[in-house]
Amino acid sequence: MAVYNPKSLKAEEFINHEEILDTIAYAEANKNNVELIDAILKKARPKKTETGCVCGGLTHREASVLLACDIPEKIEEIYKIAEEIKLAFYGNRIVIFAPLYLSNYCVNGCVYCPYHLKNKHITRKKLTQEEVRNEVIALQDMGHKRLAIEAGEDPVHNPIEYILECINTIYSVNHKNGAIRRVNVNIAATTVENYKKLKDAGIGTYILFQETYHKESYLELHPTGPKHDYAYHTEAMDRAMEGGIDDVGLGVLFGLELYKYEFAGLLMHAEHLEAVHGVGPHTISVPRIKHADDIDADAFDNSISDDIFAKITACIRLAVPYTGMIISTRESEEVRGKLLRLGISQVSGGSRTSVGGYTEEERPHDTEQFDVSDQRTLDEVVRWLMENGHIPSFCTACYREGRTGDRFMSLCKSGQILNCCHPNALMTLTEYLVDYASEETKKVGYEMVVKELTRVPGEKVRKIAEQNIIDIRNSNRRDFRF
Repeated sequence: MAVYNPKSLKAEEFINHEEILDTIAYAEANKNNVELIDAILKKARPKKTETGCVCGGLTHREASVLLACDIPEKIEEIYKIAEEIKLAFYGNRIVIFAPLYLSNYCVNGCVYCPYHLKNKHITRKKLTQEEVRNEVIALQDMGHKRLAIEAGEDPVHNPIEYILECINTIYSVNHKNGAIRRVNVNIAATTVENYKKLKDAGIGTYILFQETYHKESYLELHPTGPKHDYAYHTEAMDRAMEGGIDDVGLGVLFGLELYKYEFAGLLMHAEHLEAVHGVGPHTISVPRIKHADDIDADAFDNSISDDIFAKITACIRLAVPYTGMIISTRESEEVRGKLLRLGISQVSGGSRTSVGGYTEEERPHDTEQFDVSDQRTLDEVVRWLMENGHIPSFCTACYREGRTGDRFMSLCKSGQILNCCHPNALMTLTEYLVDYASEETKKVGYEMVVKELTRVPGEKVRKIAEQNIIDIRNSNRRDFRF
């Protein structure tokens, strides 16, 4: 029997089944232990220092106790601390991105995904480089600067050479004042050599969802194809790190397995990355299974309510305070709005989950990976964020200034990253307002920029940011950054 060992490189040792079951039992036994819960909450609460604000985070066991807690006033305290942590580390900014689907050819048999090999009635499509270019132009015309590319696993249709060619095409497109400044990559687990190639291509974060950490369920949910190999998939982030990619993004698909199991496994994976590589996950995504072509989400009996979903999000924020947290357009406006204050720091906007969807006037459904719940335009999402007190940020400066991996984490954990993030968010928001926003959004946005400039830390930085914003509004100069 494998023993939980976060420093091991073997999947079944750093994601140890018995340890997860013991953790769930421990949490259940202590879910009303007020003395223990108060001690955990005290540990989680951010603490001010001379250089900023620090927070030690929680172990998977401590966080699991909070997740199991059903005392209403303690749950409210969890939510309050989650909001405090989010503001301490990331301020009130929300990073904006969009997914770009390159191909839905796939050789895997994943039973929850419409791209599975046996689905013979879905339209299969792979973008040519000219089509990639057209999709990028459409995204740039919305105002996007950051993309997450997606593709099914198919060594014939979607080899690494195709992915690399697409990345090169995306970076090469400069349309009007538009440019994609960072490409994050969400593709299947691959080799160290291929991760080196992705690193050399200049990607941002490598993202790979575990789907489920429960090995037995994982094998049943992935009956055929290379993704069936649990260990190879689970150990992918270690190979990515070995290949030089120091920003990686984790996630599970909530609804496939019992949520308390997934929660503990996810945090154990984060602990493993920190223990072995000194760098935890750059992002954690929290998708829930949704209806799609050939997929009935109701067929999966581990779905979670909106209240449980909110609690999971808040507890992840307490456990891993430094990580960026992502919620996509899988979720409705109402759900996204609630979770923004509980720790979410990145959202997609104006998303289409179909191959070639951005160049179509009507939203195509024949190649969608999942139903999009929030179908608002990017402009509507940006205005909504600002009306609710959030700064929409199109910033990608950390990637281009070399603030990645342990360099980013040291700044984030000390609370100093806000010195860069806040002014950069305001400058990139101003770019968006000048180049793409509707008149209504401009009005709301310029009022926010003026107000938020007063909160930029440091008089020198504030004056530089203010002058840069004036230059953006009065000229065609773009891409100032700290």
